[in-house]
Formats: sequence, C-alpha cells, structure tokens
Amino acid sequence: MHPADIIDYQRFPLDQPDSPAYQAAVQTVRASLSKDGCAVAKDFLSPEGLQTMLDEAKERQHLAYYAPKKYCNIYLANGNPDEPDDHPQNIFMARTNGFITADLLPAGTAAHSLYYWPPLRQFLAHCLHKDQLFIYADPISNMIINVAQQGQQFNWHYDTNEFTITFLLQAAQAGGHFEYVPNLRNKEDECIADVKQVLAGDRSRVKRLNLQAGDLQFFLGRYSLHQVTANQGPRERLLLIQSFCEAEHVTGSPVRVKDLYGKTAAVHQQSRIVSDQLLD
Repeated sequence: MHPADIIDYQRFPLDQPDSPAYQAAVQTVRASLSKDGCAVAKDFLSPEGLQTMLDEAKERQHLAYYAPKKYCNIYLANGNPDEPDDHPQNIFMARTNGFITADLLPAGTAAHSLYYWPPLRQFLAHCLHKDQLFIYADPISNMIINVAQQGQQFNWHYDTNEFTITFLLQAAQAGGHFEYVPNLRNKEDECIADVKQVLAGDRSRVKRLNLQAGDLQFFLGRYSLHQVTANQGPRERLLLIQSFCEAEHVTGSPVRVKDLYGKTAAVHQQSRIVSDQLLD
C-alpha cells in the first residue's frame, strides 16, 4: 500500500508542501502546539489506511509484550534511595498495557511504509518547527503499538523523546482516555514540587483529549506528564506510536527498553546518544 493511500491525501497532500491544503494543515497544528504542546489532525488516515493498519495490529496483538513489572515511576526507571519516599522517583504506579514492537512491523506493512516515507517526516518537521527529522534509531521502539485491554492502563509518565507522533487505530468503548499536564517540566528544571502535586491527585492542570480512530496526534511528551486511563470496556484500545529525532543514532535506554518491551538489540550495547540531561 502506497503511503499516499494510507492518509486522507486530499486534505493532507504531504508530498506537495507548497499546496494550500498542506500549508493550512501545518498552520493548524502549529497553532495548537503553541498553546499546550498538543495538537490533533482529525481523520488524518484514510478509511482504507486505517483499516489496513488496524488489521496489522490485530494480527499481531497476540505477540504484544506485557512486562512482568507492573509498577513504575513517571520516569519508567528505578527508584532513588537517595531521595525521600515522596519524591517522584520513588512513587510507583500501575502500568499494565502491552506493546507490539517495531521489529514485528517489518517492511511491507502499511505502518512501516508510512513511518519511512520521507514526505511524512518533512510534514512533521514543518509542523514542529524543526529543520530536519530522522528516524529514531531504536529498532525495538521506534514504531510501536500500545495495546490496552479491558482493565489495563498506562499511568503518569514522561517520554524519552521531545515529541511523539501517534495514530489512534481503535478507541476503547469506555475509558482509555489520554490525559496530560502541559509543560510540567523543562530542559533545565524537573519542577519536582509541581510533579508531586499532580501525583498527589491535583487535577487543576490536567487536560483530557478526545481522540477518534484515524486521528494523528502531535505531543511534546518529554516535558508534559501524561497517562492513558484504564480501559473500561471489552474492546482493545490500539495506538500506533511513531518516534522521530532531530539527531541521528538516538536510541532508548537499554534498561527502559528491556523493561517496557522485553528485549533489546545490538545497538543498545553501544554508547547512547541522548538529547538532554533530564531524568529518563
């Protein structure tokens, strides 16, 4: 399936950057991102593209990895014995969702074709005010499908990358809401006191997004705490997540990749390139 057929090409002609439709889409996304680090391009996927990628996800759903470690902190990392019990590094919450990893979505799948299509990266870069984007060099986690069955959830956390691109393939019948706290930290400050307030139940800054199947979401998840609430219905919530970087050869933390996806690759044995010094 050609990538142009996977998307609603009339509204999102990604290989025509000078077209009015392309420019309008970019400006709409930029306006939303500037407000709170989140933007949605509604019905970005074509009906055929959505159905094809949904079928791919369902075919592989039985291969999803569910970590035996069911509790994690917001950094998806180990605790810190040098900090008090109420420090965010030492507050652990339930994470019960599963992941279909990138190595299970090889060349020939629609998800792979769209991810590696240069016009998509160009469009995303324009929307994000970036000069150039590269494929995330992690062969396990650069393109994954988040699977949440009934009762499963992914509690508050930050992302490794500055931004994440997601496509909702199937919404839960009930629950499964994406919630976020915009700009809770920045490159220079973890803002621990503010994080503690959210983890203690303060919802004054929490926003909830109403996503529909076929929507493309831009999200600055490196700085905005976010979660997916428990799926309360019998239908699985399936979300395709694609990651890109401003630098080449960036990979995930070997510990984090192993914990989340159950495996690592040869690249994880090499020196890791990171984009900042924030807690991961």
